[in-house]
Amino acid sequence: MKKDIIVIGGGIVGLSTALKLKQQQPSLKVLLIEKEKDVAQHQTGNNSGVIHSGLYYKPGSLKATNCIHGYRQLVDFCEAQGINYELCGKIVVATSQEEIPLLAKLHERGQQNGLKNLKKLSKEALKEHEPHVDGLEGLFVPQTGIVDYKQVTVKYADLFLELGGEIQLGEKVIDIHKKNNEVIIVTNANNYGTQLVINCAGLYSDKIARLNRQKIDVKIIPFRGEYYKLAPEKEYLVKHLIYPVPDPNFPFLGVHFTRMMKGGVEAGPNAVLAFQREGYKKSQVNLLELGEALAWPGFQKVAAKYWQTGFGELYRSFSKQAFTKALQKLIPEIQKEDLVPGGAGVRAQACDRAGGLVDDFMILEDKDSIHVCNAPSPAATSSLAIGDTVSQLAIQRF
Repeated sequence: MKKDIIVIGGGIVGLSTALKLKQQQPSLKVLLIEKEKDVAQHQTGNNSGVIHSGLYYKPGSLKATNCIHGYRQLVDFCEAQGINYELCGKIVVATSQEEIPLLAKLHERGQQNGLKNLKKLSKEALKEHEPHVDGLEGLFVPQTGIVDYKQVTVKYADLFLELGGEIQLGEKVIDIHKKNNEVIIVTNANNYGTQLVINCAGLYSDKIARLNRQKIDVKIIPFRGEYYKLAPEKEYLVKHLIYPVPDPNFPFLGVHFTRMMKGGVEAGPNAVLAFQREGYKKSQVNLLELGEALAWPGFQKVAAKYWQTGFGELYRSFSKQAFTKALQKLIPEIQKEDLVPGGAGVRAQACDRAGGLVDDFMILEDKDSIHVCNAPSPAATSSLAIGDTVSQLAIQRF
């Protein structure tokens, strides 16, 4: 079965890329392969559903440019397709004197990234926006919103199929090799020939890349983010999305409060090493995958440098009281009994050999392949812009 392009991975980035390929070059024969029985089963379907504004990202980075461009496209797409979303805004809260200059830097970065109508909030103004929040200063970001990304991804898939694209579900890629100037993709069910492979495999993107490339100097380290939900009678405590000032050393945003498109308020996530790549529960352990992560020189360096932070995250994972204490920095009224168990997601975080947690999107190219090897948050918000970027790299080869 021969195709012009095969996309591996049925998450939001894979499907946005496939859709953009067919929109921009309808004559291309494009197949998407997904190992699960449905699309959006991992990072896409287990995230917090936030439409990110582009506040946090280094100006000019792939994250910044794709988030800003993707944000507008996503909102327009939801409008056109009748998908419910809400631009409810978020507030970033400084709870200590040390965080106030960091909050000022965030404000400056948001302006550099083109965000309009950002509003500094004094302690008094913060109380007007969020009466139950305790902070010294705040920053109101009106562009932030909420949406159901699984619903968005299903619509991408529907439109891709309408344009003549093909989706093969329930097939896992187990090998990639070359034969007579063609790339052969071997799954557990079929063999496919193609001119170009686009790897959007998320938590397994590095493993797929290694099937096709001689060398890739990053490894995906899975970090589980666990959530609680506020008991329904306590949801009144949160009016917008409420975030702490993030630690600049980490690509995580800290535990926060998120209103959900389906209703309810999530509290979290933490960030703990998952013991397998799709380990959504503490009890899920894959010794081979865990061993690979622990043996990676880059992860060893991260662990040696930030072990105290990592231990704190792990402690919060097992202690509801510690989790509650972290949330009380933002809303002191929150009590342990106000939190009910929620879900969890696993973030695919690329870590380089030198011990760097890769902060930007990473797209690697070979003669016959394109690999999206780091696309954590805000990849969902940025999905249509990432689809544009990757599809343009692909189309210029034909």
